Amino acid sequence: MTRTLPDFVPPADVPDGLLTVADETTVRAEVAAWRARVLKAPGLWDKATRGAQDRINRIIPERVHAVITAGVEAMTRGILSGSELLKARPLIDGALAARELKARSAITAHRNTASVEGGVAGAGGFVLAAVDFPALMAIKVRMLGEIVAAYGWGGGSVRERLFVLHIFHLAFASARRRPDALAELERWIAAIDQPEAIADYDWRGFQIEYRDYIDLAKMAQLIPVVGAPIGAAVNWRLVERLGETAIMACRMRWLAEADSVAD
Repeated sequence: MTRTLPDFVPPADVPDGLLTVADETTVRAEVAAWRARVLKAPGLWDKATRGAQDRINRIIPERVHAVITAGVEAMTRGILSGSELLKARPLIDGALAARELKARSAITAHRNTASVEGGVAGAGGFVLAAVDFPALMAIKVRMLGEIVAAYGWGGGSVRERLFVLHIFHLAFASARRRPDALAELERWIAAIDQPEAIADYDWRGFQIEYRDYIDLAKMAQLIPVVGAPIGAAVNWRLVERLGETAIMACRMRWLAEADSVAD
């Protein structure tokens, strides 16, 4: 069955609760503005946090670092070969506005779950905070599967799994690496120089980038007393960032497919 690309709808017909205007001009402008933010050069804050990250990492027990590393590896394996991405059924029909409403509903649900998880874990010290790490991974993978499915894509093929991996990489790449991560996503959308097998993807580099991005925030969650509110806020922001990146990536893919049909 050939999937029909969703139509843009005028602002007057946008469902209640949808935060973005679904006309084509606005969508393209929002994607362009987002790309400009992604390509922005590293600032003083990015450089300063590296030193703070190193200092915090030195006071965290090695066993906690080991659990975090294992969590990143498990999450990567889940994207590469797990079944979480297969649970959400792709939405076959529907306008872009309806699809984005469904995608944002998925972000809200998983963001709230992750926030509660982070708050509880942050109140429990090193042990519970370490357990929170793989749990947060699972929440993120499920959310990505639901967002991509809302736009009508998904499944267990190598190509679809690489799409999810590119989204994850871009969301948590360092400021220095974000332009490269964006270029890799755009090459995937254009089907240029794509690996033929999952094993060909540089997932080790992705794993390092992801851990470097979230280490500072998640390590602060382990601080006694303040760990609970920090854990809740950190999880909220991490899931929100991933969700917004996923929506923009899906918009880029949707626009590319729409342009190819128009041609």
